[in-house]
Amino acid sequence: MKNKKIITIGVFTLFTIGIMDAQKKSYLDKNKPVEERIDLLMKQMTLEEKVGQMNQYNGFWDVTGPAPKGGNAELKYEHLRKGWVGSMLTVRGVKEVRAVQKIAVEETRLGIPLIIGFDVIHGYKTLSPIPLAEAASWDMQAIKKSASIAADEASASGINWTFGPNVDISNDARWGRVMEGAGEDPYLGSKVAIARVTGFQGDTKEDLSKVNTIAACAKHFAAYGFAESGRDYNTVDMSISKLYNTVLPPFKAATEAGVRTFMNSFNILNGVPATGNSFLQRDILKGKWKFDGFIVSDWASVREMIAHGYAKDGADATQKAVTAGSDMDMESYLYVTELAKLVKDGKVKEALVDDAVRRILRVKFELGLFDDPYKYCDEKREKATIGNKANNDGVLDMAKKSIVLLKNDNNLLPLKKSGQKIALIGALANDKNSPLGSWRIASDDNTAVSVLEGMQQYKDNQLTFEKGADLTVGKTTFLDEVVFNTTDKSGFEAAKKAAKNADVVVMVLGEHGFQSGEGRSRTNLDLPGLQQELLEEIYKVNSNIVLVLNNGRPLSIPWAAEHIPTIVEAWHLGTQTGNAVAQVLYGDYNPSGKLPISFPRNIGQVPIYYNNYSTGRPVNSDKNVFWSHYTDVEKTPLYPFGFGLSYTTFEYKNLKVNKAVFIKNEPVNVMVEVTNTGNYDGKEVAQLYIHDDFASIARPVKELKGFELLDLKKGETKIVTFTLSQKELGFYDNEGNYLVEAGTFKIMVGGSSDKGLESGFELK
Repeated sequence: MKNKKIITIGVFTLFTIGIMDAQKKSYLDKNKPVEERIDLLMKQMTLEEKVGQMNQYNGFWDVTGPAPKGGNAELKYEHLRKGWVGSMLTVRGVKEVRAVQKIAVEETRLGIPLIIGFDVIHGYKTLSPIPLAEAASWDMQAIKKSASIAADEASASGINWTFGPNVDISNDARWGRVMEGAGEDPYLGSKVAIARVTGFQGDTKEDLSKVNTIAACAKHFAAYGFAESGRDYNTVDMSISKLYNTVLPPFKAATEAGVRTFMNSFNILNGVPATGNSFLQRDILKGKWKFDGFIVSDWASVREMIAHGYAKDGADATQKAVTAGSDMDMESYLYVTELAKLVKDGKVKEALVDDAVRRILRVKFELGLFDDPYKYCDEKREKATIGNKANNDGVLDMAKKSIVLLKNDNNLLPLKKSGQKIALIGALANDKNSPLGSWRIASDDNTAVSVLEGMQQYKDNQLTFEKGADLTVGKTTFLDEVVFNTTDKSGFEAAKKAAKNADVVVMVLGEHGFQSGEGRSRTNLDLPGLQQELLEEIYKVNSNIVLVLNNGRPLSIPWAAEHIPTIVEAWHLGTQTGNAVAQVLYGDYNPSGKLPISFPRNIGQVPIYYNNYSTGRPVNSDKNVFWSHYTDVEKTPLYPFGFGLSYTTFEYKNLKVNKAVFIKNEPVNVMVEVTNTGNYDGKEVAQLYIHDDFASIARPVKELKGFELLDLKKGETKIVTFTLSQKELGFYDNEGNYLVEAGTFKIMVGGSSDKGLESGFELK
């Protein structure tokens, strides 16, 4: 009888434990709503486990190797095993991700999966053009496709979160990170932001759980692109009007497109570091915009508030960051060491921790990580996806669409496909590494198709290559400053000889791929090293030069603009660079790109941008010196925003507004005829600009408010209709209120920001 009682008690105990385990794991029931699952999970979490979800560590050891012993790596490893890590970054590859995810899911008390982040900025392994170059396409479907290719490859390698897109507006080419954004205009920048967010995440919220999408991250919130003097990490000081009307629109567009995460920025705004800025994070993003994803700090930006002079120490920095709304700490080690004590001491409300954790868990549930933590860990898919033909075809298409023809006097382009002697000159022409650009940490070095390799595919011309001079000396890596060759001209004579014997000279000059990007600010925007001298020496022996620029930012090239007959802006175009350049040079693709950022005449004009303000003295009406201008150079850019040529020509005519007077909320329809008047089929970006003649806050001289990418056969005419709604006609006041005011408006439609047909209307 005694044994039966023991057996009965044992069965009852096992049954009770089974019920308790089921209750503990009830958050894994995929049939329950996400918010209910979050509630169930959070009820079981200790304060330390909650704080752990707010902690992000960089990959710190070979996960498939032995556990780390000693030092910081061992501490991080122990935190991971305790469930005190919510995310890791730069862990990549299915084997590595599976191994680290296994620790989080199978060795911690609650088994909460990690979200794996990575800088997928312009591709993962197969690289698209740098983002600034992609913006030059003005082709939102191509940009969206490019982001989806990046998401496909990254997710196949175990990654489920990218620290992109960068939606910073910037009009300062000195700032190295201008290459990461969409240029100077908030309207174009907003359209690009939407394209990239939906490319990474999919079109609907449900798409985020698919295996080939990843969570996107709008960065850097906010105003990072306006760092003083263009110097990275520097102070930002701007008006509220510029913040609301120029900086914030692409971020708001990203929010409306469903972006799931934000990253704050390194700079101060109104004297407060963005990481500790409640106005940005709580009032605007989580308040007015009702953003329900989470905010991650930039690398160690929580700790950097001490260096800013805003926080006394690590505890103070933690308190200020959490209070301001920064949900996850990237690599400061402060949340995990300071936050629980701050809560226990009553200095931080646990409700703030709960809000942050709920946001982080929400994204993990939306990604489907709780339903299948290893969903991104399929080695067969990884092998089949990375670098496949479809992805290479996709980035080649993007690269061709990103190229901008700046000048083509004498019609040197397109090149003839036979019977020409062509001299290809410049170290960058035979470079397979630099064209990959900056932010390509998952790609392999020297995997770009060089321009030389691309041009060698056209075999019926006599092609001769000479580098002229090495571009750089020493190491050129992601962590190093680029050092340029300024002394060795030993290759000049061979290059001049090749040029002298050629019908056409193609010179590939510009910046090294690691000369732009984070930490790469410049006070000179010329051709670095010996390149300008080489260009001038070649010009002396043969003026039939096609200059192909490889660069990550606008350059100041006044001599070339005056003397060189043909100039092609080819940026850093990624894996398929050489094939894209060659196909454009030979006319197999008619260039259609338009500049997303203005090119200055010299560094003294910077920052320069098209949507400036008139000032009180915009013109020389009194025929004297007292007006807004320079005494030594025109105040206009060398090449303006929206500018780009084609091998064909386009004519705009018959601009019409459907009526002269409109009332508020009534759509304004603008129509124009565009005709391909040249000898080639081609694409044209028809652009609509407006100017609000007078308002309660002065408005820019012109603002982009619409564009249409047209594909026109030679001789073909299309009628383009633009519709202006309240969304295009208004602006934000200094309290962040959106206003649409009565008054008169000018409109301009054309192929560039500097010229076009003009008309107008009145709004009552």
